Amino acid sequence: MTKLYYKIGEVCEITGLRPSVLRFWEKEFKQLRPSKSGGGQRFYTEKHIELIRMLMKMLYEEKYTIEGAKKRLKDISGDDDSSAKSANEEIRAELIDILKILNS
Repeated sequence: MTKLYYKIGEVCEITGLRPSVLRFWEKEFKQLRPSKSGGGQRFYTEKHIELIRMLMKMLYEEKYTIEGAKKRLKDISGDDDSSAKSANEEIRAELIDILKILNS
């Protein structure tokens, strides 16, 4: 069963990355910005995990630099506004899911 959110430890188990690497990538890649609880707990979605796997492939297998990976992600997304639109769509979908849970 797919979860709505994954904590950083769960993402580390899934990907094999250390938490410090994920936190560094959050600073470097604007597309990888998980939502946080009031206490600072990170909540990653399936889309974040897909992006992390893509970054792993680019950085570790294809030997991109950080700057090269940033450029590649920008090329894939088409423009800078698409990541903001994608994030808004993701938030909207999550809010709809929460509303369904609350109404049931």
